[in-house]
Amino acid sequence: MKLPKLFRDNIVLKITSLNAVVISIRLVVSVFVQRFLAISLGESGIASIGQIRNVLGMLTSFSTLGTFNGVVKYVAELRQNKPELVKVFSTASIFLLIGSLVSAVILFFGAHQLSLFLFNSETFSYAFKLLAFVVPFLAINRMIGGIVNGVSDYKSYAKIELISYLIASFVLLVGLYTYNLKGVIVAIVLAPIIQLLVLVLVFGKVLKTIIPFNLLKINVSYKNKLLSFTLMSFVSTFLLNYIELDIRTYIADDLGVDEAGYWTGITFISKNYMVFASGLFTLYVLPKFAGITNEVDFKKEVANIYKTILPIFGLGMLLVYVLRNIIIQIVYPDFTGMEPLFKWQLLGDFIRLGSLVLAHQFLAKRLVKSFIITELISMGLFLLLSKVFVQQYGTEGVVLAHFVRYVIYFVMVVVVIKMYFNNQKKEKVTNDEDL
Repeated sequence: MKLPKLFRDNIVLKITSLNAVVISIRLVVSVFVQRFLAISLGESGIASIGQIRNVLGMLTSFSTLGTFNGVVKYVAELRQNKPELVKVFSTASIFLLIGSLVSAVILFFGAHQLSLFLFNSETFSYAFKLLAFVVPFLAINRMIGGIVNGVSDYKSYAKIELISYLIASFVLLVGLYTYNLKGVIVAIVLAPIIQLLVLVLVFGKVLKTIIPFNLLKINVSYKNKLLSFTLMSFVSTFLLNYIELDIRTYIADDLGVDEAGYWTGITFISKNYMVFASGLFTLYVLPKFAGITNEVDFKKEVANIYKTILPIFGLGMLLVYVLRNIIIQIVYPDFTGMEPLFKWQLLGDFIRLGSLVLAHQFLAKRLVKSFIITELISMGLFLLLSKVFVQQYGTEGVVLAHFVRYVIYFVMVVVVIKMYFNNQKKEKVTNDEDL
């Protein structure tokens, strides 16, 4: 009886278990999709897909001006306070409108320049013009996704993730066999529309009970609070995707486009298993940390999360490493240059997971300065070390830089959070003395 009780009482385990089912299905589908892409398009095609996915990552942040985590935080805190929630979404809607409009204008009128900059060719201009029309759907999808995470509706989240991924994968394969690389790019660009449609179908009724959309009006009372999330999102999402674009271009120019394809392949594998944890971060960790006010409870919660997910994650990564050659042959046939990249990528991702759990305290408590400084140092290290190590170790140098970066980042986050709680204690003592 102990195991069922443990499962019933541990929300982290519930989310992790449901995520595991979804991710397992995604991984199986992803294996077939990536295999077809690798065989049909080769290393250069995989590198091009990596570029467009990074652009989408940047737009995901910029189209809402980075308010996603702010929406998660305030929905979690103000769910029962409808008047305040209306103010949050009225402000967030204005951010969304501005971000979408600016993004669309830049994409449409700068399509040729963006294609030349990212692909050294005007061939992909069509993708950026199409993205200009997709951006509003991407932004709305992101905003509603913030509500799903804020109310910790992990069952709806799982359904949305799985159904939208399966449909998008089908559309991608149709694009591949119809128009080759061009069809794949179009399918990737259209994926946010598919996800939004699924999200509305699955979560639409619940959404209406949380947000009274008829009461939304022009209101910017939460602009300063949401702007802090804009800054944090710019650093963590927009800048990170830009750095990945820069590193991939650097590898292609210095070592060849095939090497860029190998690194894109290993990062895609990494992102697939990291999705296992990303849902937990926004569905559970961020809302939970937002309600914790002291160091003792924070440590207990971190210990609970670590003992639940780190063993599962570590075992899974060990399995990936042991089976790396089989994975390469199944997913990326003939991408033999990927094999040396697994060790440092997996080690770096394990430390990254532990770091990101702690770093969500910055988002939960809106510790803007702490978040930005640690992220900028981390990304600066990644960019600098990648370019230094590539000269010595080739493409393997990038994943080595990834590992070193997260070791240093983990130490920084631990120190900063410790300082935060120490300052809290000092302020409490001062206030008590004043009384």
